[in-house]
Amino acid sequence: MENRKLKNSELIRKSPEEFKAAEKTPVIVILDNVRSLNNIGSIFRTGDAFLIEKIWLCGITATPPHKDIQKTALGATETVAWEHAEDVVQVVNDLQAEGIKVYAVEQAENAVMLNDFHPEKGKKYALVFGNEVKGVKQKVVSASDGVLEIPQLGSKHSLNISVSAGVVLWDVFSKMKLGS
Repeated sequence: MENRKLKNSELIRKSPEEFKAAEKTPVIVILDNVRSLNNIGSIFRTGDAFLIEKIWLCGITATPPHKDIQKTALGATETVAWEHAEDVVQVVNDLQAEGIKVYAVEQAENAVMLNDFHPEKGKKYALVFGNEVKGVKQKVVSASDGVLEIPQLGSKHSLNISVSAGVVLWDVFSKMKLGS
């Protein structure tokens, strides 16, 4: 049979211990007041797929353990490092003090289109994703080193946050790790 679908038992996957020991993609995700527990879980799962370093859950963003996060995370809350902080701007400032470049993912003046973004070799990045209705807060956008925007050509003005995270994390991962 051509293109036979693989069984789960045939897929090579890291154990939680192997994941924690693996070299990470130098990317941190910051969630700024994300309301949906399913979106949070989905972002954990995407973070696991691309071996990101950590997720910061800020403001009202819920934290594991929670059954609705787990429903979409499928165990990724056990592999991806995470931490909660009330003040997202403080997290941004602390990461910048460590030399990490922080980019808000938002539609803003002077935003760099994702396809035009080229991560610097040897640099670590933090990517801020915002609330499902209000996006990334202006004070966070202003505190960031830059803004990344996903080009969109349709009639809608935004993507679901978990979709945005998937698009951006894949793009950054592929440029950093796969050289594309």
